[in-house]
Order: sequence, then structure tokens, then C-alpha cells
Amino acid sequence: MENELYQRWEEILQHMKVSFDITDVSYRTFIKILSIYSVEDTNLTILIDDINIGNSKSFIEKKYNRFLSVAIEEITGVHYEISYLSLAALDEQSKSRDQKKDMKKIRLNPSINPNYTFDTFIVGDNNDYAHAASLKVAEEPGDTYNPLFIYGGPGLGKTHLMHAVANYILGNDKNKEVLYVTSETFTNEIVDAVRDSKNEYSTARQEFRKKYRDIDVLLIDDIQFIIGKESTQMEFFHTFNHLYESHKQIIISSDKHPSTMTMLEERLRSRFEMGLTVDIKPPTYETRMAILRKKVSEENIILDNKILDYIASNIVSNIRELQGAIIKVTSFSKLCDDDITMDLAREALADMISPDVKKEITVEYIAETVADHFGITVKDLLSSKRNSNIAFPRHICMYLCRNITDISLMEIGSRLGNRHHSTILHSVELIEKKLKDESKNAELKKTLDVLNKKINPQ
Repeated sequence: MENELYQRWEEILQHMKVSFDITDVSYRTFIKILSIYSVEDTNLTILIDDINIGNSKSFIEKKYNRFLSVAIEEITGVHYEISYLSLAALDEQSKSRDQKKDMKKIRLNPSINPNYTFDTFIVGDNNDYAHAASLKVAEEPGDTYNPLFIYGGPGLGKTHLMHAVANYILGNDKNKEVLYVTSETFTNEIVDAVRDSKNEYSTARQEFRKKYRDIDVLLIDDIQFIIGKESTQMEFFHTFNHLYESHKQIIISSDKHPSTMTMLEERLRSRFEMGLTVDIKPPTYETRMAILRKKVSEENIILDNKILDYIASNIVSNIRELQGAIIKVTSFSKLCDDDITMDLAREALADMISPDVKKEITVEYIAETVADHFGITVKDLLSSKRNSNIAFPRHICMYLCRNITDISLMEIGSRLGNRHHSTILHSVELIEKKLKDESKNAELKKTLDVLNKKINPQ
């Protein structure tokens, strides 16, 4: 889940802007300056790059914290406890030149995942050539394969290798300026620079070019998304030429080989093929098993080899889904308060391994989803405990069961701990009353909206 957070950060911020109708000015001033500083389990620290606007930590916490929390949960399905770190405050505390350099690198590389390294990359027959080429580039940036073009389907490890190169270079030479971006970020920044001024030599455009050209290594992910965007292609063409002629390293990833990108400008396509082009294929069974064993070892999870074999045999094309399968099985086990058996694994992974079989929305399924959302167990939800962190989710669960299913109050009560139907009705009326209170219902509405999306995503 941590990796997904890094990969989808730009999408999360855009989703937040649209969902909460944030103006362009506010978005550029207060939202685009947010980046991931660290993630530990479900504790997320956000770095606020407020060097140019002064310490705005308290304002952002008060005005945007809830919006950001909801946007993250809607995109990733995970609820994070968020804290904030002000870069302006950090800079004030920085006394030495080296510390200031480190702050600059944080600002330049907020999206580089420190967990994506060569040590954590599983090498197999499907990716050994791409791994070897990436390592060689990391050891000698600008002097070997330039550009390095990595292509392959989604979830196969292209982004992991790019981050591994970045982490290796930064770890071995603190003076190197390394920048990793997605093509979407590159495009959005061009749009902003052009919109702010039509003048070719405007401050906005000069700042954009300085950011992308005064560096040693540029890594740009998913380059296929610049197809059809003429101004983006033109700016990238000039950026590419500048870096290449300056013997600076360029690393590009895509879902396809440059020769098949027929809608891309010929001058760009030919440049992509100037260096070394390597592909990553879907992992073999042996590689899939190695990935799963590494995952359970890192997470200290005990899983029978037969379950790992079941996952590796049925999820064959995507590393991200393999790792997600482990998380899903262990989470399902915790929610059901049951041991991990083959039957439990089959049930937990039914929608991944048998996606055409639609998930039936039952009282039990709603209870599992609500318990997972609030970080409690189904056993707690069905218990008689009255503390607020359990009672409130229980009311929510009963309300959702009544509104989503056609089951009677008596049947809902029977399935939720053998409760009387009047108890279910009381909970439904309690939530309905809270929803009618215009001064207090905003957070409750958001919670119900997120849960409804989790329960029935179609």
C-alpha cells in the first residue's frame, strides 16, 4: 500500500482538487507543495514545501487535512493518520551548507520511494537484462547507455528499477541532482508555465526549464502519455537534447517499445532508440514464488507453501497484484479473526482470481468492510462492547446493512450478533438524525460515501 501511495500521489492531489472544488490559485499555492516525507504502516508524514510562502503548516492542517485524508482513502482504500512537516521551519533550523543541500534534494525528489532499491528488486529470467542495464547506468550515469529506455506492461517493475537507479546515485554521490517525474507531472507543469505567461522567456517558463535542465539525471515515467500533446512533446524534445548534449543521464519508461508508438513524433521516437532499449516481461512462476516469499519474509507472515503456490499459479501477469494478494489474504484473516487456510485464501482472493464472479453484498461483507475501514475486527463489531471506537462503527454498519441490502431488520440483527430488530432500527435512526444536522454531518457523509464506494465500487 505504501508503494501505491508514492505512485499515485499526483492522482490523489488532482482528485482532491476536483472533489472539493479547490480553486487553481489555492491548488498551486497550498496543494502542489505537498509531498510524501515518510510512511510507516498507516502513519503518513507530509512535507510542506512552503519555503517561498512562509510557514503555512497550521493553515494547511486546519483547512485541507480532512480533504487530503478522504482523497487518499478514496484512491488507495487505506485510511492514514496524517502529520505535517514544514520545510520553511526545517530550513530555519538548518545551520550548515550540507543540511541546506539535503533540504534542496528533498524538494527535488519528494516522489522517489526509498524502499525501491536494487536490493529489494527480485531478478528473474523476465527482467535480468533490464536489471543489469539499470545497475550499469546507476554506476556510471551519463557514460554508458544514454538514454536508457525501459518498457513493459503495468506492474512489472519498471518504476521500481527507475527509483532504484535514483536511490543508488543519490546514495553514492550527494552532489548529483536527480529528478524523477511522471509524464503527467511534466505535462501539468508545462501547462502551468504556458498558462501563466505566453512569453517564451517568461519567469515561469525559465523556472520550468531550469528545473528540468540544470540536473544530472532525469527519470521520466510512462512517457506514452505525452502522445497527442504537442507542446509537451516540443518541450520534452528540447529538454532531451539539452541533457543529452550535456552528457546527462536520461531514463525513460513506457508500456511499449518506441517503434510501436506511431502517434509519437518521429524525432522523439528516434531519440528514444539512440541508447539502449530493454524490456521487462511478465514474471515466470519461479520469479513469482520468489517475490511472494520475499514479501512474507519482510512482513513476518507465516503462510503455507501451498497457499503461495496457489497465488503464484493464478496471478501470473502483475507483480503489484501478487504483493496485493498477500496483503488481502492477511487482512481477510484478521477481519474474520481466523487462521489462514487454503479455503480462507480462496475466499479472500475470489475477486482477483475469479474477477467475473461478482462479489455478493451480504451483511457479513458489509461488516468486514466497515471493520477494516475503522481498524477494528469483525469480532469487536459483533460484540457487546460500548466504547465509542466500536459503538460508532457498529451503528454505521447497521445503517449500511439496512440501506444497501433488502434484508429485514430481524435478519440483520440475527447476523450481527443476534441483536433484537429494535436495536438495528435505533442505530439506523441515530445515523439518520446525525445526517440531518447540517452543522455536523459533513464528516459523516464523507465516511458513508467512502464506505459505499468500498462496498459497491461499480
